[in-house]
Amino acid sequence: MKIGYARVSTADQSLNLQYDALRAAGCECIFEDRISGKTRKRPGLLDMFRTLNRGDTLVVWRLDRIGRNFRHLVDIAEELRQREINLVSLSEGIDTSSNLGEVIFRLMSVFSDFERNVIVERTVAGLAAAKARGVKLGRRQKLSADEINEAWHLVNSNIPLETVAHRFNVGRATLFRYFSARPST
Repeated sequence: MKIGYARVSTADQSLNLQYDALRAAGCECIFEDRISGKTRKRPGLLDMFRTLNRGDTLVVWRLDRIGRNFRHLVDIAEELRQREINLVSLSEGIDTSSNLGEVIFRLMSVFSDFERNVIVERTVAGLAAAKARGVKLGRRQKLSADEINEAWHLVNSNIPLETVAHRFNVGRATLFRYFSARPST
């Protein structure tokens, strides 16, 4: 039996392209996840592994859909091999039912891991360059310095934290975070 697996990193991304390719490849059942490939604890991936049986073929649109680093891909390939399950990656033209397909899989896994490391290096370098240019990084503050001071004074005037948080349209945790970051006077 051919079983497909599709993954996107966020809930707002579409799986349509992958679904179309997996159906065209003859997959009878397709599992999906809408979560980063960095984690191995993906519900769809775990359900798929429970469903796969000896002689089945796992079909993915691309290798990076099942794992984002070399170690994870190799671990998956080893588990599949031990269970006598083949892996087919449509985009890369990999089919581990042959020796050549197995070699190509291993090479592609190495390059996939390399690509991920290069992306991380570029991102870190880009963030450092932006910071050096004075660009403020991170999430925009929910409250201005004046609002934080006003909230601080309200809480210190015995107005309940919940009331102050509601007034500024933020959660209690946000106020706690701002208050803990305030320099002591």
